[in-house]
Amino acid sequence: MFETTTHATPQHPAAMQRSQLLIIDLLRHACRRHPQQKIVSRRLEGDIHSYTYVDCYQRSCQLAHALTELGVQPGDNIASLAWNTYRHVELYYGVSGIGAVLHTVNPRLFAEQISWIINDAKDTWLFVDLSFIDLVTEITSQLSSIKGIIVLADSAHQPALTKVAQQVLNYEQLIQPQPNQFDWPALHEDSAALLCYTSGTTGNPKGVLNSHRAMVLHAQATVSHELLDLRSDSVLMPMVAMYHAGAWGAPYAAPLAGCKLVLPGAGMSGEAMYELISEQQVTLGLGVPTIWLTLHNYLAEQQASVPSLQRVCVGGAASPLGLVKTFAERYNIYWQPIWGMTETGPLACSAPPEPELMALPKEQRYAIQTTAGRACFGVDMIIVDADGKPLPHDGESSGELRVRGPWIAASYYQREDPEVFVDGWLATGDIAVIDPQGYMKVVDRKKDVIKSGGEWISSLEIENICSQHPAVNESCVIGVKHPKWDERPLLLVVPKANTELNKQDIYQFLQDRIAKWWLPDDILIVTELPHTGTGKLVKNELRRQYQYYLMEQSS
Repeated sequence: MFETTTHATPQHPAAMQRSQLLIIDLLRHACRRHPQQKIVSRRLEGDIHSYTYVDCYQRSCQLAHALTELGVQPGDNIASLAWNTYRHVELYYGVSGIGAVLHTVNPRLFAEQISWIINDAKDTWLFVDLSFIDLVTEITSQLSSIKGIIVLADSAHQPALTKVAQQVLNYEQLIQPQPNQFDWPALHEDSAALLCYTSGTTGNPKGVLNSHRAMVLHAQATVSHELLDLRSDSVLMPMVAMYHAGAWGAPYAAPLAGCKLVLPGAGMSGEAMYELISEQQVTLGLGVPTIWLTLHNYLAEQQASVPSLQRVCVGGAASPLGLVKTFAERYNIYWQPIWGMTETGPLACSAPPEPELMALPKEQRYAIQTTAGRACFGVDMIIVDADGKPLPHDGESSGELRVRGPWIAASYYQREDPEVFVDGWLATGDIAVIDPQGYMKVVDRKKDVIKSGGEWISSLEIENICSQHPAVNESCVIGVKHPKWDERPLLLVVPKANTELNKQDIYQFLQDRIAKWWLPDDILIVTELPHTGTGKLVKNELRRQYQYYLMEQSS
Protein backbone atom coordinates (compact mmCIF):
# COMPACT_ATOMS: atom_id res chain seq x y z
CA MET A 1 0.00 0.00 0.00
CA PHE A 2 2.68 2.48 1.09
CA GLU A 3 6.36 1.78 0.58
CA THR A 4 9.18 3.41 2.48
CA THR A 5 11.00 5.59 -0.03
CA THR A 6 14.63 6.59 -0.35
CA HIS A 7 15.69 9.74 -2.15
CA ALA A 8 18.56 9.53 -4.65
CA THR A 9 20.57 12.51 -5.86
CA PRO A 10 18.67 14.02 -8.82
CA GLN A 11 20.08 13.38 -12.30
CA HIS A 12 18.92 16.82 -13.49
CA PRO A 13 18.66 19.24 -10.53
CA ALA A 14 16.30 22.16 -11.04
CA ALA A 15 17.78 25.65 -11.21
CA MET A 16 15.72 27.29 -8.45
CA GLN A 17 16.74 29.74 -5.74
CA ARG A 18 17.71 28.11 -2.43
CA SER A 19 15.74 30.12 0.10
CA GLN A 20 15.28 28.70 3.59
CA LEU A 21 11.96 28.20 5.38
CA LEU A 22 12.37 30.16 8.64
CA ILE A 23 9.87 30.92 11.39
CA ILE A 24 10.67 34.65 11.62
CA ASP A 25 9.56 35.01 7.98
CA LEU A 26 5.99 34.11 8.98
CA LEU A 27 5.84 37.24 11.14
CA ARG A 28 7.65 39.34 8.53
CA HIS A 29 5.02 38.22 6.01
CA ALA A 30 2.25 39.42 8.34
CA CYS A 31 3.97 42.81 8.66
CA ARG A 32 4.15 43.21 4.88
CA ARG A 33 0.68 42.00 4.01
CA HIS A 34 -1.43 42.51 7.16
CA PRO A 35 0.41 45.21 9.15
CA GLN A 36 -2.64 46.50 11.05
CA GLN A 37 -4.14 43.12 11.95
CA LYS A 38 -4.50 42.64 15.70
CA ILE A 39 -3.26 40.29 18.39
CA VAL A 40 -5.56 40.63 21.41
CA SER A 41 -4.61 39.16 24.80
CA ARG A 42 -6.12 38.83 28.23
CA ARG A 43 -3.14 39.84 30.35
CA LEU A 44 -2.15 38.34 33.69
CA GLU A 45 -2.15 41.93 34.98
CA GLY A 46 -5.95 41.84 34.56
CA ASP A 47 -6.65 43.95 31.46
CA ILE A 48 -7.13 43.30 27.74
CA HIS A 49 -4.11 44.17 25.58
CA SER A 50 -4.25 44.81 21.84
CA TYR A 51 -1.54 45.55 19.30
CA THR A 52 -0.68 44.89 15.65
CA TYR A 53 1.53 42.33 13.93
CA VAL A 54 4.00 45.17 13.27
CA ASP A 55 4.14 45.88 17.01
CA CYS A 56 4.69 42.17 17.66
CA TYR A 57 7.53 42.07 15.13
CA GLN A 58 9.26 45.13 16.56
CA ARG A 59 9.07 43.80 20.12
CA SER A 60 10.36 40.41 18.90
CA CYS A 61 13.35 42.32 17.48
CA GLN A 62 13.86 44.01 20.86
CA LEU A 63 13.72 40.61 22.53
CA ALA A 64 16.31 39.24 20.07
CA HIS A 65 18.70 42.06 20.98
CA ALA A 66 18.13 41.43 24.70
CA LEU A 67 18.76 37.70 24.37
CA THR A 68 21.95 38.36 22.44
CA GLU A 69 23.16 40.70 25.21
CA LEU A 70 22.39 37.96 27.78
CA GLY A 71 24.78 35.71 25.89
CA VAL A 72 22.19 33.35 24.41
CA GLN A 73 23.83 31.30 21.65
CA PRO A 74 22.36 29.44 18.65
CA GLY A 75 21.21 26.03 19.84
CA ASP A 76 20.61 27.15 23.44
CA ASN A 77 17.30 25.98 24.91
CA ILE A 78 15.18 28.76 26.44
CA ALA A 79 12.26 27.66 28.64
CA SER A 80 8.86 29.29 29.11
CA LEU A 81 6.22 28.69 31.79
CA ALA A 82 3.52 30.88 30.31
CA TRP A 83 -0.09 31.19 29.17
CA ASN A 84 -1.39 32.29 25.77
CA THR A 85 -0.40 35.98 25.66
CA TYR A 86 1.28 38.41 23.28
CA ARG A 87 4.53 38.18 25.24
CA HIS A 88 4.60 34.43 24.70
CA VAL A 89 4.10 34.99 20.96
CA GLU A 90 7.14 37.29 21.02
CA LEU A 91 9.14 34.45 22.56
CA TYR A 92 8.03 32.15 19.72
CA TYR A 93 9.67 34.51 17.22
CA GLY A 94 12.46 36.26 19.10
CA VAL A 95 14.00 33.07 20.52
CA SER A 96 13.91 30.92 17.38
CA GLY A 97 14.78 33.88 15.16
CA ILE A 98 18.30 34.15 16.64
CA GLY A 99 18.84 30.39 16.30
CA ALA A 100 17.97 29.41 19.88
CA VAL A 101 15.23 26.92 20.76
CA LEU A 102 12.02 27.83 22.60
CA HIS A 103 11.14 25.08 25.08
CA THR A 104 7.49 25.50 26.07
CA VAL A 105 7.03 23.77 29.44
CA ASN A 106 3.64 22.58 30.69
CA PRO A 107 3.11 24.27 34.11
CA ARG A 108 0.25 21.91 34.95
CA LEU A 109 2.59 18.97 35.39
CA PHE A 110 3.83 18.00 38.84
CA ALA A 111 6.65 20.19 40.16
CA GLU A 112 9.12 17.31 40.07
CA GLN A 113 8.22 16.58 36.43
CA ILE A 114 8.75 20.23 35.50
CA SER A 115 12.17 20.41 37.10
CA TRP A 116 13.08 17.07 35.48
CA ILE A 117 12.06 18.36 32.03
CA ILE A 118 13.96 21.66 32.38
CA ASN A 119 17.07 19.82 33.55
CA ASP A 120 16.73 17.19 30.81
CA ALA A 121 16.59 19.95 28.20
CA LYS A 122 19.46 21.86 29.86
CA ASP A 123 17.53 25.12 29.50
CA THR A 124 19.65 28.21 30.15
CA TRP A 125 17.00 30.91 30.82
CA LEU A 126 13.42 30.62 32.09
CA PHE A 127 10.62 33.04 31.15
CA VAL A 128 7.69 32.81 33.58
CA ASP A 129 4.19 34.28 33.89
CA LEU A 130 3.00 35.84 37.14
CA SER A 131 0.66 32.97 38.00
CA PHE A 132 3.56 30.49 38.07
CA ILE A 133 5.85 32.43 40.41
CA ASP A 134 5.09 30.15 43.39
CA LEU A 135 5.85 27.10 41.25
CA VAL A 136 9.20 28.53 40.16
CA THR A 137 10.05 29.41 43.75
CA GLU A 138 9.36 25.80 44.72
CA ILE A 139 11.64 24.25 42.07
CA THR A 140 14.34 26.88 41.55
CA SER A 141 16.94 25.14 43.72
CA GLN A 142 16.60 22.02 41.54
CA LEU A 143 17.23 23.79 38.22
CA SER A 144 20.90 23.09 37.57
CA SER A 145 21.31 24.74 34.14
CA ILE A 146 19.16 27.87 34.54
CA LYS A 147 21.21 31.08 34.58
CA GLY A 148 18.33 33.44 35.26
CA ILE A 149 14.57 33.91 35.46
CA ILE A 150 12.71 36.56 33.47
CA VAL A 151 9.22 37.52 34.68
CA LEU A 152 6.71 38.20 31.88
CA ALA A 153 5.18 41.33 33.37
CA ASP A 154 5.60 45.09 33.54
CA SER A 155 7.76 46.56 36.29
CA ALA A 156 4.73 47.58 38.38
CA HIS A 157 3.78 43.91 38.79
CA GLN A 158 7.29 42.52 39.25
CA PRO A 159 7.40 40.21 42.32
CA ALA A 160 10.39 40.27 44.68
CA LEU A 161 11.37 36.58 44.29
CA THR A 162 13.77 36.80 47.22
CA LYS A 163 13.88 33.01 47.63
CA VAL A 164 15.11 32.39 44.09
CA ALA A 165 18.83 31.66 43.80
CA GLN A 166 19.15 32.67 40.15
CA GLN A 167 19.29 36.16 38.69
CA VAL A 168 15.78 37.64 38.28
CA LEU A 169 14.93 40.12 35.51
CA ASN A 170 11.80 41.90 34.32
CA TYR A 171 10.70 41.29 30.72
CA GLU A 172 9.57 44.82 29.89
CA GLN A 173 12.63 46.41 31.45
CA LEU A 174 14.78 43.92 29.56
CA ILE A 175 13.46 44.69 26.08
CA GLN A 176 12.39 48.34 26.24
CA PRO A 177 15.86 49.92 25.76
CA GLN A 178 16.58 47.73 22.72
CA PRO A 179 16.27 48.71 19.02
CA ASN A 180 13.07 47.61 17.28
CA GLN A 181 14.84 46.20 14.21
CA PHE A 182 17.15 43.17 14.13
CA ASP A 183 19.46 41.66 11.53
CA TRP A 184 18.23 38.08 11.72
CA PRO A 185 20.88 35.41 11.05
CA ALA A 186 20.66 33.29 7.88
CA LEU A 187 19.84 30.02 9.62
CA HIS A 188 19.47 26.67 7.91
CA GLU A 189 15.85 25.59 7.76
CA ASP A 190 16.68 22.28 9.46
CA SER A 191 17.91 24.16 12.55
CA ALA A 192 16.02 23.35 15.75
CA ALA A 193 13.37 25.92 16.75
CA LEU A 194 10.78 24.53 19.18
CA LEU A 195 11.02 21.87 21.88
CA CYS A 196 7.92 20.35 23.43
CA TYR A 197 7.66 17.37 25.77
CA THR A 198 4.82 14.85 25.69
CA SER A 199 2.15 14.89 28.40
CA GLY A 200 3.89 12.13 30.34
CA THR A 201 0.85 10.14 31.48
CA THR A 202 3.16 7.12 31.78
CA GLY A 203 6.82 7.49 32.77
CA ASN A 204 8.89 10.61 32.18
CA PRO A 205 7.81 12.91 29.34
CA LYS A 206 9.74 12.70 26.06
CA GLY A 207 10.97 15.68 24.08
CA VAL A 208 10.06 16.43 20.47
CA LEU A 209 12.43 18.87 18.75
CA ASN A 210 10.88 20.71 15.80
CA SER A 211 12.81 22.44 13.02
CA HIS A 212 12.11 25.76 11.29
CA ARG A 213 11.26 23.90 8.09
CA ALA A 214 8.80 21.59 9.84
CA MET A 215 7.00 24.45 11.57
CA VAL A 216 6.72 26.59 8.41
CA LEU A 217 5.38 23.65 6.39
CA HIS A 218 2.99 22.85 9.23
CA ALA A 219 1.80 26.48 9.25
CA GLN A 220 1.14 26.34 5.52
CA ALA A 221 -0.86 23.14 5.93
CA THR A 222 -2.71 24.57 8.94
CA VAL A 223 -4.03 27.61 7.06
CA SER A 224 -5.20 25.43 4.16
CA HIS A 225 -8.82 24.33 3.81
CA GLU A 226 -7.77 20.75 4.59
CA LEU A 227 -6.99 21.68 8.21
CA LEU A 228 -8.15 24.98 9.78
CA ASP A 229 -9.00 27.03 6.65
CA LEU A 230 -7.70 30.32 8.06
CA ARG A 231 -8.24 33.59 6.17
CA SER A 232 -7.58 37.25 6.83
CA ASP A 233 -11.15 37.73 8.10
CA SER A 234 -10.93 34.76 10.50
CA VAL A 235 -10.74 35.50 14.23
CA LEU A 236 -8.80 32.66 15.83
CA MET A 237 -8.82 31.90 19.56
CA PRO A 238 -6.55 29.01 20.63
CA MET A 239 -7.83 27.69 23.96
CA VAL A 240 -5.21 24.97 23.72
CA ALA A 241 -2.32 26.40 25.71
CA MET A 242 0.85 27.59 23.98
CA TYR A 243 2.95 25.18 26.02
CA HIS A 244 1.23 22.26 24.28
CA ALA A 245 2.68 21.30 20.88
CA GLY A 246 2.97 24.90 19.73
CA ALA A 247 -0.69 25.66 20.56
CA TRP A 248 -1.51 23.42 17.60
CA GLY A 249 0.45 25.80 15.38
CA ALA A 250 -1.73 28.88 16.02
CA PRO A 251 1.13 31.38 16.70
CA TYR A 252 2.68 30.42 13.36
CA ALA A 253 -0.45 29.97 11.24
CA ALA A 254 -2.27 33.15 12.28
CA PRO A 255 0.39 35.58 10.98
CA LEU A 256 0.71 33.56 7.77
CA ALA A 257 -3.05 33.83 7.15
CA GLY A 258 -3.17 37.41 8.43
CA CYS A 259 -6.05 36.62 10.75
CA LYS A 260 -6.83 38.24 14.08
CA LEU A 261 -5.36 36.22 16.95
CA VAL A 262 -7.22 36.28 20.28
CA LEU A 263 -5.27 34.91 23.26
CA PRO A 264 -7.14 34.00 26.48
CA GLY A 265 -4.23 34.21 28.94
CA ALA A 266 -5.23 32.30 32.05
CA GLY A 267 -8.95 32.82 31.35
CA MET A 268 -10.07 29.23 30.92
CA SER A 269 -13.47 29.50 32.66
CA GLY A 270 -16.73 29.43 30.73
CA GLU A 271 -17.43 33.04 31.66
CA ALA A 272 -13.98 34.24 30.55
CA MET A 273 -14.32 32.41 27.23
CA TYR A 274 -17.80 33.82 26.65
CA GLU A 275 -16.63 37.38 27.32
CA LEU A 276 -13.65 37.17 24.96
CA ILE A 277 -15.56 35.39 22.17
CA SER A 278 -18.37 37.96 22.35
CA GLU A 279 -16.18 41.07 22.65
CA GLN A 280 -13.69 40.05 19.94
CA GLN A 281 -16.22 38.32 17.65
CA VAL A 282 -14.22 35.10 17.56
CA THR A 283 -15.13 32.88 14.59
CA LEU A 284 -12.88 29.87 15.23
CA GLY A 285 -11.71 28.23 18.45
CA LEU A 286 -9.11 25.53 19.13
CA GLY A 287 -9.32 23.26 22.15
CA VAL A 288 -9.81 19.85 23.71
CA PRO A 289 -13.37 18.53 24.28
CA THR A 290 -13.38 19.49 27.99
CA ILE A 291 -12.81 23.17 27.07
CA TRP A 292 -15.90 23.23 24.85
CA LEU A 293 -17.84 21.30 27.47
CA THR A 294 -16.93 24.07 29.94
CA LEU A 295 -18.19 26.72 27.49
CA HIS A 296 -21.40 24.78 26.85
CA ASN A 297 -22.10 24.38 30.57
CA TYR A 298 -21.72 28.13 31.07
CA LEU A 299 -23.90 29.00 28.07
CA ALA A 300 -26.57 26.55 29.23
CA GLU A 301 -26.59 27.97 32.77
CA GLN A 302 -26.77 31.57 31.53
CA GLN A 303 -29.09 30.81 28.60
CA ALA A 304 -26.54 32.62 26.42
CA SER A 305 -25.12 32.08 22.95
CA VAL A 306 -22.03 33.04 20.92
CA PRO A 307 -23.36 33.83 17.44
CA SER A 308 -19.97 34.87 16.00
CA LEU A 309 -18.45 31.44 16.69
CA GLN A 310 -18.73 29.36 13.52
CA ARG A 311 -16.39 26.44 14.25
CA VAL A 312 -14.64 24.78 17.16
CA CYS A 313 -11.66 22.67 16.10
CA VAL A 314 -11.35 19.86 18.60
CA GLY A 315 -8.46 17.49 19.28
CA GLY A 316 -6.46 16.00 22.11
CA ALA A 317 -9.18 13.45 22.89
CA ALA A 318 -12.06 11.70 21.14
CA SER A 319 -15.02 13.87 20.11
CA PRO A 320 -18.16 12.76 22.00
CA LEU A 321 -21.17 12.42 19.71
CA GLY A 322 -23.36 14.15 22.31
CA LEU A 323 -21.30 17.35 22.14
CA VAL A 324 -21.12 17.23 18.33
CA LYS A 325 -24.93 17.24 18.24
CA THR A 326 -25.30 19.86 20.97
CA PHE A 327 -23.01 22.36 19.26
CA ALA A 328 -24.75 21.85 15.92
CA GLU A 329 -28.36 21.88 17.07
CA ARG A 330 -28.22 24.27 20.00
CA TYR A 331 -25.57 26.78 18.88
CA ASN A 332 -25.26 26.29 15.10
CA ILE A 333 -21.51 25.74 15.56
CA TYR A 334 -19.65 23.19 13.46
CA TRP A 335 -17.64 20.78 15.62
CA GLN A 336 -14.52 20.19 13.50
CA PRO A 337 -12.44 17.19 14.54
CA ILE A 338 -8.69 17.48 14.21
CA TRP A 339 -6.09 14.88 15.13
CA GLY A 340 -2.45 14.95 16.00
CA MET A 341 0.10 14.37 18.73
CA THR A 342 3.12 16.21 20.08
CA GLU A 343 5.09 13.90 17.79
CA THR A 344 3.11 14.96 14.69
CA GLY A 345 3.92 18.64 14.85
CA PRO A 346 0.99 18.39 15.88
CA LEU A 347 -1.82 18.62 13.28
CA ALA A 348 -2.18 15.85 10.70
CA CYS A 349 -5.92 15.24 10.14
CA SER A 350 -9.17 17.14 10.07
CA ALA A 351 -12.77 16.97 8.85
CA PRO A 352 -13.63 20.55 7.80
CA PRO A 353 -17.19 21.41 6.73
CA GLU A 354 -16.67 20.60 3.06
CA PRO A 355 -19.74 20.69 0.76
CA GLU A 356 -19.94 16.92 0.25
CA LEU A 357 -19.83 16.35 4.01
CA MET A 358 -22.44 19.02 4.79
CA ALA A 359 -24.74 17.51 2.16
CA LEU A 360 -24.95 14.22 4.08
CA PRO A 361 -27.89 13.40 6.37
CA LYS A 362 -27.35 14.77 9.88
CA GLU A 363 -26.69 11.49 11.66
CA GLN A 364 -24.20 10.38 9.01
CA ARG A 365 -22.44 13.74 9.18
CA TYR A 366 -22.31 13.67 12.99
CA ALA A 367 -20.74 10.21 12.86
CA ILE A 368 -17.95 11.51 10.60
CA GLN A 369 -17.45 14.43 13.01
CA THR A 370 -16.54 11.91 15.73
CA THR A 371 -13.73 10.54 13.56
CA ALA A 372 -10.31 12.17 13.40
CA GLY A 373 -10.92 13.32 9.82
CA ARG A 374 -8.65 12.78 6.83
CA ALA A 375 -4.92 13.28 6.48
CA CYS A 376 -3.87 16.59 4.95
CA PHE A 377 -1.38 16.91 2.10
CA GLY A 378 2.09 15.75 3.15
CA VAL A 379 0.92 13.20 5.72
CA ASP A 380 0.77 9.47 4.93
CA MET A 381 -1.17 7.10 7.21
CA ILE A 382 -1.39 3.31 7.45
CA ILE A 383 -2.74 0.84 9.96
CA VAL A 384 -0.80 -2.34 10.71
CA ASP A 385 -1.41 -5.64 12.47
CA ALA A 386 0.63 -7.06 15.37
CA ASP A 387 3.34 -8.14 12.92
CA GLY A 388 3.61 -4.69 11.35
CA LYS A 389 1.87 -5.72 8.11
CA PRO A 390 -0.41 -3.08 6.49
CA LEU A 391 -4.16 -3.63 6.78
CA PRO A 392 -6.81 -2.54 4.26
CA HIS A 393 -8.51 0.86 4.53
CA ASP A 394 -11.98 -0.68 4.47
CA GLY A 395 -13.53 0.97 7.54
CA GLU A 396 -13.62 -2.39 9.32
CA SER A 397 -10.04 -3.59 9.83
CA SER A 398 -8.41 -2.12 12.92
CA GLY A 399 -4.70 -1.89 13.70
CA GLU A 400 -2.04 0.39 15.09
CA LEU A 401 -1.88 3.73 13.31
CA ARG A 402 1.43 4.78 11.76
CA VAL A 403 2.12 8.17 10.16
CA ARG A 404 4.93 9.95 8.34
CA GLY A 405 5.47 13.37 6.80
CA PRO A 406 7.67 16.50 6.76
CA TRP A 407 6.60 17.69 10.23
CA ILE A 408 6.38 14.26 11.87
CA ALA A 409 9.10 13.45 14.45
CA ALA A 410 11.79 10.97 13.39
CA SER A 411 13.06 10.43 16.95
CA TYR A 412 12.70 11.73 20.49
CA TYR A 413 15.03 14.41 21.81
CA GLN A 414 18.23 12.77 23.08
CA ARG A 415 16.56 9.33 23.13
CA GLU A 416 16.21 6.23 21.01
CA ASP A 417 12.86 4.46 20.86
CA PRO A 418 12.81 1.81 18.12
CA GLU A 419 9.29 0.68 19.09
CA VAL A 420 7.89 4.14 18.29
CA PHE A 421 9.98 5.05 15.23
CA VAL A 422 9.76 2.09 12.85
CA ASP A 423 11.06 1.94 9.27
CA GLY A 424 10.52 5.66 8.68
CA TRP A 425 7.09 5.68 10.34
CA LEU A 426 5.85 7.00 13.68
CA ALA A 427 3.97 4.24 15.52
CA THR A 428 1.34 6.32 17.32
CA GLY A 429 0.03 3.83 19.87
CA ASP A 430 -3.51 4.48 18.60
CA ILE A 431 -5.69 1.60 17.42
CA ALA A 432 -7.57 2.93 14.41
CA VAL A 433 -9.64 2.15 11.34
CA ILE A 434 -9.46 4.03 8.03
CA ASP A 435 -12.39 3.94 5.62
CA PRO A 436 -12.22 3.98 1.79
CA GLN A 437 -12.80 7.78 1.77
CA GLY A 438 -9.74 8.24 3.99
CA TYR A 439 -11.54 9.08 7.26
CA MET A 440 -9.53 7.79 10.20
CA LYS A 441 -11.20 6.88 13.48
CA VAL A 442 -9.25 6.12 16.63
CA VAL A 443 -10.88 3.05 18.17
CA ASP A 444 -8.80 3.30 21.32
CA ARG A 445 -5.35 3.92 22.65
CA LYS A 446 -3.28 0.73 22.57
CA LYS A 447 -2.88 1.01 26.35
CA ASP A 448 -6.60 1.76 26.95
CA VAL A 449 -8.29 -0.96 24.90
CA ILE A 450 -9.99 -3.50 27.19
CA LYS A 451 -9.02 -7.15 26.64
CA SER A 452 -11.95 -9.25 27.85
CA GLY A 453 -11.92 -13.02 27.32
CA GLY A 454 -9.59 -12.70 24.34
CA GLU A 455 -11.75 -10.03 22.67
CA TRP A 456 -11.21 -6.26 22.47
CA ILE A 457 -13.67 -3.71 23.84
CA SER A 458 -13.30 -0.05 22.83
CA SER A 459 -13.47 2.27 25.82
CA LEU A 460 -13.89 5.25 23.47
CA GLU A 461 -16.93 3.75 21.79
CA ILE A 462 -18.73 3.23 25.10
CA GLU A 463 -17.83 6.77 26.21
CA ASN A 464 -19.08 8.13 22.89
CA ILE A 465 -22.49 6.48 23.31
CA CYS A 466 -22.72 7.42 26.98
CA SER A 467 -22.08 11.09 26.07
CA GLN A 468 -25.45 11.19 24.31
CA HIS A 469 -27.40 10.65 27.55
CA PRO A 470 -29.04 14.00 28.35
CA ALA A 471 -27.95 13.91 32.02
CA VAL A 472 -24.31 12.92 31.40
CA ASN A 473 -21.69 15.68 31.52
CA GLU A 474 -18.61 13.47 31.10
CA SER A 475 -17.74 9.78 31.21
CA CYS A 476 -14.73 7.50 31.30
CA VAL A 477 -14.37 3.74 30.71
CA ILE A 478 -11.41 1.74 32.03
CA GLY A 479 -10.53 -1.93 32.04
CA VAL A 480 -10.24 -3.44 35.52
CA LYS A 481 -9.20 -6.91 36.65
CA HIS A 482 -11.76 -9.72 36.52
CA PRO A 483 -11.27 -13.26 37.93
CA LYS A 484 -12.70 -14.97 34.83
CA TRP A 485 -12.43 -12.59 31.85
CA ASP A 486 -9.05 -10.99 32.63
CA GLU A 487 -10.50 -7.46 32.20
CA ARG A 488 -13.97 -6.00 32.19
CA PRO A 489 -15.19 -2.42 31.58
CA LEU A 490 -15.92 -0.10 34.51
CA LEU A 491 -17.80 3.11 33.64
CA LEU A 492 -17.40 6.32 35.65
CA VAL A 493 -19.94 9.07 34.98
CA VAL A 494 -20.07 12.76 35.98
CA PRO A 495 -23.70 13.98 35.86
CA LYS A 496 -24.69 17.41 34.63
CA ALA A 497 -25.31 20.07 37.26
CA ASN A 498 -28.71 19.95 38.96
CA THR A 499 -29.65 16.57 37.48
CA GLU A 500 -30.51 13.23 39.07
CA LEU A 501 -28.71 10.21 37.64
CA ASN A 502 -28.24 6.62 38.76
CA LYS A 503 -26.59 3.56 37.26
CA GLN A 504 -29.90 2.00 36.22
CA ASP A 505 -30.61 5.05 34.02
CA ILE A 506 -27.29 4.52 32.25
CA TYR A 507 -27.72 0.76 31.87
CA GLN A 508 -31.13 1.29 30.33
CA PHE A 509 -29.71 3.89 27.94
CA LEU A 510 -26.83 1.62 26.85
CA GLN A 511 -28.93 -1.55 26.62
CA ASP A 512 -29.81 -1.46 22.92
CA ARG A 513 -26.91 0.70 21.77
CA ILE A 514 -23.93 -1.60 22.37
CA ALA A 515 -23.29 -5.33 22.32
CA LYS A 516 -24.44 -7.03 25.51
CA TRP A 517 -20.97 -8.31 26.36
CA TRP A 518 -19.66 -4.70 26.10
CA LEU A 519 -21.96 -3.52 28.90
CA PRO A 520 -19.88 -2.28 31.88
CA ASP A 521 -19.80 -4.62 34.84
CA ASP A 522 -20.48 -1.63 37.08
CA ILE A 523 -21.19 2.08 36.79
CA LEU A 524 -20.00 4.63 39.34
CA ILE A 525 -21.49 8.12 39.61
CA VAL A 526 -18.64 10.54 40.51
CA THR A 527 -18.32 14.29 40.97
CA GLU A 528 -15.24 14.72 38.74
CA LEU A 529 -12.63 12.91 36.65
CA PRO A 530 -8.86 13.55 36.58
CA HIS A 531 -7.36 15.31 33.55
CA THR A 532 -3.87 16.16 32.36
CA GLY A 533 -2.86 19.78 31.87
CA THR A 534 -3.92 19.46 28.23
CA GLY A 535 -7.41 18.17 29.10
CA LYS A 536 -6.93 14.46 28.48
CA LEU A 537 -8.45 11.94 30.88
CA VAL A 538 -5.80 10.37 33.11
CA LYS A 539 -6.93 6.79 32.67
CA ASN A 540 -3.80 5.21 34.13
CA GLU A 541 -4.53 6.97 37.45
CA LEU A 542 -8.09 5.64 37.43
CA ARG A 543 -6.87 2.13 36.54
CA ARG A 544 -4.54 2.18 39.54
CA GLN A 545 -7.32 3.36 41.81
CA TYR A 546 -9.95 0.88 40.62
CA GLN A 547 -7.92 -2.06 39.24
CA TYR A 548 -9.24 -4.51 41.87
CA TYR A 549 -12.69 -2.95 42.24
CA LEU A 550 -14.67 -5.77 40.61
CA MET A 551 -12.70 -8.46 42.43
CA GLU A 552 -13.30 -6.72 45.76
CA GLN A 553 -17.03 -6.43 45.01
CA SER A 554 -17.30 -10.14 44.23
CA SER A 555 -15.34 -11.31 47.29
